[in-house]
Amino acid sequence: MLTFRKTREDAAGVLTEPLARLIPYPGLANPGGRPEDLTPGKGPASGDSSIKVSAVIITYNESRNIRRTLSKLHWCDEIVVVDSFSTDDTLDICREFGCKIYFKSFEGYGSQKKFAVSKAKNDWILCIDADEVLSEDLCKEIQTTMMKKPSFTGYQFPMNLVFLGREFRYGKESQRYFLRLFNRQAGNYNQALVHEKLELEGKTARLHKKMLHYSYANLRQWNEKCERYSSLSAREAVKKGKKKSIIAVLIALPYYFFRYYFLERNFLNGLEGFYWSVFNAQYHFLKYVKIRELNASLHATHSYNK
Repeated sequence: MLTFRKTREDAAGVLTEPLARLIPYPGLANPGGRPEDLTPGKGPASGDSSIKVSAVIITYNESRNIRRTLSKLHWCDEIVVVDSFSTDDTLDICREFGCKIYFKSFEGYGSQKKFAVSKAKNDWILCIDADEVLSEDLCKEIQTTMMKKPSFTGYQFPMNLVFLGREFRYGKESQRYFLRLFNRQAGNYNQALVHEKLELEGKTARLHKKMLHYSYANLRQWNEKCERYSSLSAREAVKKGKKKSIIAVLIALPYYFFRYYFLERNFLNGLEGFYWSVFNAQYHFLKYVKIRELNASLHATHSYNK
């Protein structure tokens, strides 16, 4: 989930809050437990022999999602939250679940998640987004896997998209596998601004029970994220020296709509599948236009400096 926001600065431009700060929350003995689950003999803190797992999440104004996500992490040994100075109730909800909360100005998804991983006390990391929710069956499958002493360095989970309230059960956005559980001794996230990648050595395996991705609850949320994601993606592309031709811009909308709606079978996901295809085509179009705009700005700057 997006956590893009300027850091808090005073009138002179000086950062007035530390880049990383822990907020202790006394009174909850089990940092990974739900308030109603904090009883003796429950969870990995009760002395069982399973490998302990730290859940890590990055947040910014996730009050609409975070409670649902945290409620499925009661089995984790701890929950580490790295927040980009949320202004809603995100932190209050995280405190209810005994999360270890750090503040860090947003510098890109890769660096944000890498920092969060560094703050965990266990080597096995469950890194999920604030709008991703594990099913109870997946929670049990993970715990069973950890009790067997895993022979892989990471595990992928199947995930279904939930868009405008509809779970996608067909096409590419259903049963799509993502690497979310890993041993940090084998790797970590790269520094990408957006579309960060977990770079892991060794073999990974797939678990079978699903998780849900509650991506966008309404069109306003989509428009906000589309604007920010397309801007970050364009910056990342220009930094890598990429350019887009006028032809690429002209065909972006029809090409990506055809790809998402027909080739990726989103026509099977009802009206929401149609919306998803249109909006994703719009995202690629905006990104291409912004790449051209940024490259033109760089060219103008270089010409002026000559």
